[in-house]
Amino acid sequence: MTAIKHALQRDIFTPNDERLLSIVNVCKAGKKKKNCFLCATVTTERPVQVKVVKVKKSDKGDFYKRQMAWELRDLTEVDAKDANKENPEFDLHFEKVYRWVASSTAEKNSFISCIWKLNQRYLRKKVEFVNVSPQLLEELPKAEESVPSGESQIVAGGDEDALDDYQELNAREEQDIESMMEVCEYAISNAEAFAEKLSRELQVLDGANIQSIMASEKQVNILMQLLDQALAEVDNIEGKLLSYEEMLQSVKEQMDQISQSNRLIQISNTNNGKLLDEIQFLVNYMDLSKGHIKALQEGDLSSPKGIEACINASEALSQCMNVALKPGHEKLMAVKQQQHLFSELRDAFARRLTNHLNNVFVHQFNHFSHFKMSIPQFYRSSCLSLPGHDQSSTLSQHTAELTLPKHSPLHRDLLRYAKLMEWLKNTQREKYEGLSRTYVDYMTRLYEREIKDFFEVAKIKMAGTSKDGKGKFGLHGSSGKLTGSTSSLNKLAVSSSNSRRSQSSSLLDMGNMSASDLDVADRTRFDKIFEQVLSELEPLCLAEQDFISKFFKLQQNPTLAQAKNVDDSDGAVHSRPPSEQRHSISEKDMVRMMMNKIFQSIETELNSLIALGDKIDSFNSLYMLVKMSHHVWTAENVDPASYLSTTLGNVLVTVKRNFDKCISGQIRQMEEVKISKKSKVGLLPFVTGFEEFAKLAEAIFRNAERRGDLDKAYIKLIRAVFNNVEKVANESQKTPRDVVMMENFHHIFSTLSSLKISCLEAERKEAKQKYTEHLQSYVINSLGQPLEKLNHFFEGVEARVAQGVREEEVSYQLAFNKQELRKVIKEYPGKEVKKGLDNLYKKVDKHLCEEENLLQVVWHSMQDEFIRQYKHFEGLINRCYPGSGITMEFTIQDMLEYFSSIAQSH
Repeated sequence: MTAIKHALQRDIFTPNDERLLSIVNVCKAGKKKKNCFLCATVTTERPVQVKVVKVKKSDKGDFYKRQMAWELRDLTEVDAKDANKENPEFDLHFEKVYRWVASSTAEKNSFISCIWKLNQRYLRKKVEFVNVSPQLLEELPKAEESVPSGESQIVAGGDEDALDDYQELNAREEQDIESMMEVCEYAISNAEAFAEKLSRELQVLDGANIQSIMASEKQVNILMQLLDQALAEVDNIEGKLLSYEEMLQSVKEQMDQISQSNRLIQISNTNNGKLLDEIQFLVNYMDLSKGHIKALQEGDLSSPKGIEACINASEALSQCMNVALKPGHEKLMAVKQQQHLFSELRDAFARRLTNHLNNVFVHQFNHFSHFKMSIPQFYRSSCLSLPGHDQSSTLSQHTAELTLPKHSPLHRDLLRYAKLMEWLKNTQREKYEGLSRTYVDYMTRLYEREIKDFFEVAKIKMAGTSKDGKGKFGLHGSSGKLTGSTSSLNKLAVSSSNSRRSQSSSLLDMGNMSASDLDVADRTRFDKIFEQVLSELEPLCLAEQDFISKFFKLQQNPTLAQAKNVDDSDGAVHSRPPSEQRHSISEKDMVRMMMNKIFQSIETELNSLIALGDKIDSFNSLYMLVKMSHHVWTAENVDPASYLSTTLGNVLVTVKRNFDKCISGQIRQMEEVKISKKSKVGLLPFVTGFEEFAKLAEAIFRNAERRGDLDKAYIKLIRAVFNNVEKVANESQKTPRDVVMMENFHHIFSTLSSLKISCLEAERKEAKQKYTEHLQSYVINSLGQPLEKLNHFFEGVEARVAQGVREEEVSYQLAFNKQELRKVIKEYPGKEVKKGLDNLYKKVDKHLCEEENLLQVVWHSMQDEFIRQYKHFEGLINRCYPGSGITMEFTIQDMLEYFSSIAQSH
């Protein structure tokens, strides 16, 4: 093995500046035995690197080669397999585990010892040695005894040489050597002489040291004597200390006993203090005063002082019952008894409070409804009880005030119990919900009767009386039936419905009505009644919702602990089975459900009132849309999710639907209009009707929130007006189409210009264009009749020029020579022209209607057109018949006199 080690060092490691420290002959475990060597090496250069190298013989067997190397710092574990028995197997854990079998246990132990020593000396990260005997790692020489002497010396010597660091000269030593060598000039050239000189000087120094030691013997003796004296003194002090310790031993025992007693006293005091704190806590937080107990048991719930005392007592009881007990308190008998007392007080007071509030609800309801006759019934009884009495005066006298009863006294009385309701809500949920259902049931009946009476009065006032004071009721355009009223009111309306004109307005009707026929007073009265209805309902609903939120403490938004469900049919709150109590309802939803139940008749009555107003006069939908939109906008600003906002929003949909139906009805009536074939058309009724409608709508929708709806209706109506004007103009037989278009579009243009409706600006321009076009067309077509032959002649001249005949050559055409021109001109002397214009004026006067007053405008346009034609004819004569001297029989001045005299004569 030694020869192999020397060979490996010489051939493999020395060329790589490495020193071989230990070697072991191994083969891989579990495979065919292919021997190789594991070598532990260090580098000769700093920093030192420690490696484990695998060396293998070449295939020919004549030399060794380096096969693999691992850094020792990558080694994580060395497993010797068995620490107690000799076993040649061992494992090295690098990135993967390598299993080896050594040729002998001694070689394995020697190699592992070397690895351990290198690990201890050079590596910060220590390798873990498993199943390795501690003696092997601690007593390295014993491990070396089992190795042959030569190999042991090599390994040991190699270890010692390798592991002892080379000590370099420091700066001072280096300087001393250099100065010494400078003194001896031959130190480098004659090293032997320099060595002899150093040897002689060393002998001189040794002798001086010996003499110095012998001279200091006396001082050494004296020092030894002093040391002996010091030791004796130390012994004396130790004896005294021992005696002191014996004396203090008894004192120590007494102090230990005192300390133990003090500790026990301190523990006792601490326990007593904690016990006192617990008792004080229970007394302070679980003790209810006798006054509170008496208030809960006997407190007067009718007087303000009694209510205040009950509120304070209930709050104190809640604090006592909700106190956070510490662990173990609930096991105390006194705590159990106190909790039982609190539960009995809570249940008894909850029952007493529930019964009292039920009685309050019944009393207040009876107070508001006792001896209360519904208003329409009172009207009917008053009318029927006075034979021969004028019903109109009786009804007008009692319907002067359209108001709803105020429930602020009821709310004020009940709000005193608001804090008690909150206590009941937090402690007895079932009783709280029962009271809420009771209140809702009572108030539903009360409000239903009041609202029904209120709306019945509103319907009576809407039906109105005739202005002649005869007291005749009737529904405008109705069949005598008043939706939602009693049978008596229906009979009253039926008996007089035939005595008043039907007033279901339309654009056709408005076009044929005077201002008095429009009955502005009726519409104004309807508008005021409808506004009064909404103004009465709004504060009523808001006040009731505010009261419910305050009284039942539902103004916050947490989800309810016990989920309930709503029956959509009646809005009431019903308990669900526990399996279905999963979806919680917010308190805001609870308020909405209670309001839906209490005021369930409002939406129905409002829709009935709206239907009546629409039946009386279809244009009432304009008033209702504006008023309802304003109130919805106001309600949404207060609370977008309130009952009032939701209900009015639903009703607004109905109003908007009626408004759209009204507009569609007007368009349908336009399309169905029929014009008499024997009379002239003139201004169409729906054209003048649109003007009146626009004036009415602009007055109603001034500063309204729903202006956009009116603008959309304008667009639909004006397009229908345009289309139907053209339709009537095309079907007209008596009146020329251009006249129908001209007059009606002139009126439309004037209407839109005066009203200045921004959304109809494009239609205004279109109406002006159509009016101008048809005016021009009518003038041109009409002027062709007085000078018919002259017009035909010059049209032929223009046709020849258009075909390519030069203007100066037209006179050579047989049909258009000078003789033919003179013949045509002679047929139209001034007298004949004036006669023809007079006939034309009469014809135009028959075509045009008096309402639009366009005769002078048309006549002036004809004059301008005639002058233009005259100048055009003169120009053609000058160009096509130059030098002929042919002129018209009349001049422009003559024409002006003709037109003026004809206009003045008529």
